[in-house]
Amino acid sequence: MKTNIVTRLAKFGFILLAFCGAAECPAAHYHFVREIPVGGEGGWDYLSIDSAAHRLYVTHATKIIVIDLTKDVVAGEIADTQGVHGFAIAADLGRGFSSNGKESTASIVDLKTLQTISKVKTGENPDAILYNPAQQEVYTFNGRGKSATVFEAKTGNVIATVPLPGKPEFATFDPKTGRVYCNIEDKNEVVAIDAKTHQVADTWPLAPGEEPSGMAIDTEHHRLFIGCSNKLMVMMDDKTGKVLSTVPIGGGVDANAFDAQRQLAFASCGEGVVTIAKVETPEKMTVVQTLSTERGSRTMALDPTTHNIYLAAAKFEPLPTPSPGAPRQRPNMVPGSFKVLVYAEGK
Repeated sequence: MKTNIVTRLAKFGFILLAFCGAAECPAAHYHFVREIPVGGEGGWDYLSIDSAAHRLYVTHATKIIVIDLTKDVVAGEIADTQGVHGFAIAADLGRGFSSNGKESTASIVDLKTLQTISKVKTGENPDAILYNPAQQEVYTFNGRGKSATVFEAKTGNVIATVPLPGKPEFATFDPKTGRVYCNIEDKNEVVAIDAKTHQVADTWPLAPGEEPSGMAIDTEHHRLFIGCSNKLMVMMDDKTGKVLSTVPIGGGVDANAFDAQRQLAFASCGEGVVTIAKVETPEKMTVVQTLSTERGSRTMALDPTTHNIYLAAAKFEPLPTPSPGAPRQRPNMVPGSFKVLVYAEGK
């Protein structure tokens, strides 16, 4: 009799665990755990993470800061990246690639030495940058050039220039469809580029989303998560372009991330929040947390191993009282206040 009870309890426990792994279970909430001082002058843009190497790369003015995540300290920097926006990692090649907006180049970097191997000429003002491991190719998405430059990761040889219908923003790759996806900010569209032919295969409207910025992907279920400036995060089917679901987010979104294990989509917003949504079904997501961060923390990276999220931040001086009719001003950053904020799961 005791054995039967134990067996039944064990079965009940298994069912409970299976249920709690389903989409209906509430997601663990995030909380602030620490900050990593960086310092230095100038603005910042994208963050990129190499979870296997326990490194975080933070673009910062004319260089890229490298943070050792085992110690949460600055471990080095990659110099001479004028107006850098993004950094793509090719762990299989031991290389990284930066998009240098001010000089319209991409740097090829040795990840061991952090030294620049060479630079590749791109279209005008490269912003987002992407490594496609299937073809071992790098894409830069050129804002003013309204194009994507494609070059070989090993040699730096440019192999294609892909004309785009407008100003490109962030991009991602689905190895199962063999397509690269990119937001077209000024057209409220998403383009799908065939990674073999280097041609735009599809263009899809993003409505009701407007002015898309960040993008993340769920490759298993072919879902794109797109942050839009009209305070929406859109979930799109990357095979059909159908908009499946939207959720409200904060203002000033600039980055998105997706945790495949937790089925959570993140949108980091400059107003000082990260909106976290749970994918409940293939056609529905629901906001489960609005995480308070710091004003200006608009870019983010997710570590898929620890599930931590990292956001760039700084302190800003108060704005002076504006004169009537004067143009809008941006607050000045407090010198030396640049840092990375770390948030972790918690019950």
